[in-house]
Amino acid sequence: MREVRDELVRMLAAAGVPDPEVDAELLIGHVLGLSRGGVQARLVIGGAFSAEDAAELASLAERRARREPLQHLTGRAAFRSLELAVGPGVFVPRPETEGVAQIGIDALRAVAEAEPIGIDLGSGSGAIALALATEVPHARVWAVENSPEAFPWTRRNVEEVGAPNLELVFGDLATALPELDGRVSVVVSNPPYIPLGAIPRDPEVRLYDPERALYGGADGLDVVRVLSQRARALLVPGGLLVIEHGEAQSAEIAALLAADGWRAISHHRDLTGRDRATTALR
Repeated sequence: MREVRDELVRMLAAAGVPDPEVDAELLIGHVLGLSRGGVQARLVIGGAFSAEDAAELASLAERRARREPLQHLTGRAAFRSLELAVGPGVFVPRPETEGVAQIGIDALRAVAEAEPIGIDLGSGSGAIALALATEVPHARVWAVENSPEAFPWTRRNVEEVGAPNLELVFGDLATALPELDGRVSVVVSNPPYIPLGAIPRDPEVRLYDPERALYGGADGLDVVRVLSQRARALLVPGGLLVIEHGEAQSAEIAALLAADGWRAISHHRDLTGRDRATTALR
């Protein structure tokens, strides 16, 4: 097993995979039904593969070397305390979005209401909405998604996690949930924000993430403009908007929000020190 792991690491490193050792051990764990810790323990005590497992692992390794996302190969993506189903047609949640979700979670927890309302507009896999619903169980949460390709993944994750305080809606974020206008405490969104002329560096993003989850028009802010208007209608006075965005977009988004009448506009950095989210008060 150690020889196979080491060969996998070399193969993935040669293909430019960013964390070849992590991916190699996660692929082995997927094939054997083990956690990464379980794989590492097996490497210490020794172990071997059956011919069938070795063949499956070789096939998965070749696909990963072609930069197919690890999450597409395993069918799962970790997000905070959740493990979500993902695959073609839905954006794979990223670690940096965990911090964006935390802002929304903290804001919901701080609301002095028995059942504060939170909304995730453009929910994709359901990651943000499910984090809000499971970590603030007294809140009522809505997840809104309008992609026919992504929505089945949203629904599957909502059903698998089983949060009783979460409602899923198939609809456009521009017009979603008019019955909640003026009643919402927190709106969170990770909208498409890449400018059309920009090409994502990572092949996993460029080749496999759905375009409608990536590109936001010529300057990347088309959906953010719509989001600003819709969130203002949904939120109570003093309610919080949380938007994830690219590291170079803070100033443009601040100007856009200020022009729409938002207050207390603030930027928040991710763990790498890059601007990752902007918040504003209704």
